[in-house]
Amino acid sequence: MAAAQGISADDYIAIDPAQARIGQLLFYDKVLSGNRNISCGTCHHHDHAGTDGLSLGIGEGGVGVGPDRTPGTGADRIRKRIPRNAPSLWNLGHNSIDVLFHDGRLTRSNLYGNGFDSPAEEWLPKGLDNLLAAQALFPLAAQFEMAGNLGENDVIGAVNNRIDRGWPIIAKRVRTIPEYGQMFVQAFDHIEEPGDVTIVEVGNALGAFVASEWQSYDSPYDKWLAGTPLPDDAERGRQLFFNNRCASCHSGPLFTDQGFHALGLPAFGPGRTRRFDPIPRDVGRMGETDLLADAYKFRTPSLRNVALTGPYGHNGAYPTLEAMIRHHAHPILTRAGWNLSDAGLPDVPWLAAIDAAIHADAAEMKRQNAAIRMRPINLSDDDITDLVAFLNALTGESALDRPLGRPESVPSGLPVD
Repeated sequence: MAAAQGISADDYIAIDPAQARIGQLLFYDKVLSGNRNISCGTCHHHDHAGTDGLSLGIGEGGVGVGPDRTPGTGADRIRKRIPRNAPSLWNLGHNSIDVLFHDGRLTRSNLYGNGFDSPAEEWLPKGLDNLLAAQALFPLAAQFEMAGNLGENDVIGAVNNRIDRGWPIIAKRVRTIPEYGQMFVQAFDHIEEPGDVTIVEVGNALGAFVASEWQSYDSPYDKWLAGTPLPDDAERGRQLFFNNRCASCHSGPLFTDQGFHALGLPAFGPGRTRRFDPIPRDVGRMGETDLLADAYKFRTPSLRNVALTGPYGHNGAYPTLEAMIRHHAHPILTRAGWNLSDAGLPDVPWLAAIDAAIHADAAEMKRQNAAIRMRPINLSDDDITDLVAFLNALTGESALDRPLGRPESVPSGLPVD
């Protein structure tokens, strides 16, 4: 049985509360998006435990929050679904985290002289405090997430030239808002006047907020580590979890090995395609490494607060924990019985053909099946019920009561989702 491990407040990166407060406001401020119509919080909302409750998100151009978000209308309507599920933010400020994104395309590294190996390579600016600060910059430069479509605004025009060219435009928007400018001067020792604020400080503020806001280690499981018994069904599930292969990948205090595995989740949607991909597929980790051995592998997610963050999988293929467990037990069988209606996709008629295209590609489905390395495991219905009970026991008691929460207003004056 794998050793059980806990978390304490000392296990997180150090943050400045004043910087986190700026980050809270920026997180919900649409001024960071190209068309000023979407914020980080739109897809990582407090009302949905830091996610959006959708299989594949509706980014720039959509309206509303969570499962009720609609794809927009007219010229503003979305042109593409976000190709992957909005990842959970829980405990990403833990000191052990060394890789981010479903395909691991952001890691700590000195390869480019800025502390990170990222899609921005040497163009990622120096001075970012941590992985979360670096990660925060990429949705701002992503066309369908926050930047907008070509011809719509100056940010996406600059990004189209080179990924880092849009960030100074966003930083100028922020620092010229008087309230933000003064807050940065007060919170950052090296900022003497608002004009000194760059995208680095914006990223560091966002990173400080995410690192501090989404800490969670007060679950029934944490109490079990301290000697308080779990309910009977959760205890049976715990024993199943640690005595079977669940804990081989979902290991450590965060229940993740931070590795990459090919689970064979049902494929659908636009895929996170490479420029030369002829079909709307997502090859996962291979898109970052170009290694055939990494084909269709995705990063192991943390399971803390997992009961709050469905749908599940890198593309949100399964709506419930039960369905996700059944897939782990018999991936080939469950893939064969999966239907697009199982996914949580808001109706977007003009994208319907794309949604279903890859699932209907027999050759691609064969390739994905061949990549699966998980052996089937026999689990009874009672076993699955007990495992679900254990996963629910990983939910923090204060998970829905966050330190800062969603602000009622932001300094730009733009509406808050």
